[in-house]
Amino acid sequence: MAGFVKVATTDELPSGQAKKVDIGEKTIALFNISGSYHAIDDTCTHEGGPLSEGEIEGNIVTCPWHGARFNVTTGEVVRPPAEESVSYYQSRVNGSDIEVES
Repeated sequence: MAGFVKVATTDELPSGQAKKVDIGEKTIALFNISGSYHAIDDTCTHEGGPLSEGEIEGNIVTCPWHGARFNVTTGEVVRPPAEESVSYYQSRVNGSDIEVES
Protein backbone atom coordinates (compact mmCIF):
# COMPACT_ATOMS: atom_id res chain seq x y z
CA MET A 1 0.00 0.00 0.00
CA ALA A 2 1.40 3.40 -1.02
CA GLY A 3 1.79 6.10 1.56
CA PHE A 4 4.12 8.87 2.63
CA VAL A 5 7.37 8.07 4.44
CA LYS A 6 9.56 10.51 6.39
CA VAL A 7 12.95 10.74 4.66
CA ALA A 8 14.51 13.89 6.14
CA THR A 9 13.82 17.11 8.01
CA THR A 10 13.83 20.58 6.53
CA ASP A 11 16.93 21.42 8.64
CA GLU A 12 18.86 18.61 6.90
CA LEU A 13 18.40 19.94 3.37
CA PRO A 14 19.31 23.58 2.67
CA SER A 15 17.97 25.35 -0.43
CA GLY A 16 19.83 24.40 -3.61
CA GLN A 17 21.04 21.10 -2.16
CA ALA A 18 20.25 17.42 -2.70
CA LYS A 19 20.26 14.37 -0.46
CA LYS A 20 20.25 10.67 -1.26
CA VAL A 21 17.53 8.78 0.64
CA ASP A 22 16.33 5.19 0.59
CA ILE A 23 12.71 4.10 0.71
CA GLY A 24 12.58 0.34 0.84
CA GLU A 25 14.61 -0.83 -2.14
CA LYS A 26 14.35 2.51 -3.99
CA THR A 27 17.19 5.04 -3.92
CA ILE A 28 15.81 8.53 -4.34
CA ALA A 29 17.38 11.96 -4.83
CA LEU A 30 15.61 14.57 -2.72
CA PHE A 31 16.06 18.23 -3.73
CA ASN A 32 15.28 21.56 -2.05
CA ILE A 33 14.58 24.11 -4.78
CA SER A 34 13.95 27.45 -3.06
CA GLY A 35 12.01 25.80 -0.22
CA SER A 36 10.08 23.42 -2.47
CA TYR A 37 10.99 19.74 -2.10
CA HIS A 38 11.16 17.32 -5.02
CA ALA A 39 12.04 13.63 -5.24
CA ILE A 40 13.22 11.69 -8.29
CA ASP A 41 15.07 8.41 -8.86
CA ASP A 42 18.71 8.89 -7.88
CA THR A 43 19.96 6.74 -10.75
CA CYS A 44 20.60 8.38 -14.13
CA THR A 45 18.95 6.44 -16.96
CA HIS A 46 22.08 6.74 -19.12
CA GLU A 47 24.63 4.72 -17.13
CA GLY A 48 23.47 4.85 -13.53
CA GLY A 49 25.19 7.99 -12.21
CA PRO A 50 24.06 9.33 -8.81
CA LEU A 51 21.85 12.36 -9.49
CA SER A 52 21.94 13.39 -5.82
CA GLU A 53 25.65 14.19 -6.37
CA GLY A 54 25.03 16.31 -9.48
CA GLU A 55 25.28 20.06 -9.90
CA ILE A 56 21.97 21.89 -9.47
CA GLU A 57 21.07 25.00 -11.49
CA GLY A 58 17.54 26.26 -10.89
CA ASN A 59 15.37 23.16 -11.17
CA ILE A 60 17.84 21.21 -13.35
CA VAL A 61 20.34 18.62 -12.07
CA THR A 62 23.31 17.49 -14.14
CA CYS A 63 24.48 13.89 -13.78
CA PRO A 64 28.08 13.97 -12.51
CA TRP A 65 29.14 11.05 -14.73
CA HIS A 66 28.28 12.05 -18.32
CA GLY A 67 26.36 15.33 -18.14
CA ALA A 68 22.78 14.25 -18.79
CA ARG A 69 20.37 16.81 -17.35
CA PHE A 70 17.02 16.25 -15.64
CA ASN A 71 14.23 18.53 -14.44
CA VAL A 72 13.92 17.73 -10.72
CA THR A 73 10.30 18.96 -10.62
CA THR A 74 9.13 16.35 -13.18
CA GLY A 75 11.92 13.80 -13.68
CA GLU A 76 11.99 14.68 -17.39
CA VAL A 77 15.31 14.35 -19.22
CA VAL A 78 16.23 17.70 -20.77
CA ARG A 79 19.65 16.92 -22.26
CA PRO A 80 21.34 13.75 -23.53
CA PRO A 81 23.12 11.44 -23.32
CA ALA A 82 20.18 10.08 -21.26
CA GLU A 83 17.13 9.40 -23.41
CA GLU A 84 14.66 8.27 -20.73
CA SER A 85 13.24 10.33 -17.90
CA VAL A 86 13.50 9.22 -14.28
CA SER A 87 10.54 8.58 -11.99
CA TYR A 88 9.16 11.49 -9.96
CA TYR A 89 7.70 10.95 -6.49
CA GLN A 90 5.23 13.19 -4.69
CA SER A 91 6.65 14.87 -1.60
CA ARG A 92 5.26 17.02 1.18
CA VAL A 93 6.32 18.79 4.35
CA ASN A 94 4.60 17.78 7.58
CA GLY A 95 5.80 20.11 10.34
CA SER A 96 9.57 19.95 9.82
CA ASP A 97 9.49 16.45 8.31
CA ILE A 98 9.95 15.91 4.58
CA GLU A 99 7.88 12.97 3.42
CA VAL A 100 7.96 11.16 0.07
CA GLU A 101 5.27 8.92 -1.35
CA SER A 102 6.42 5.31 -1.45
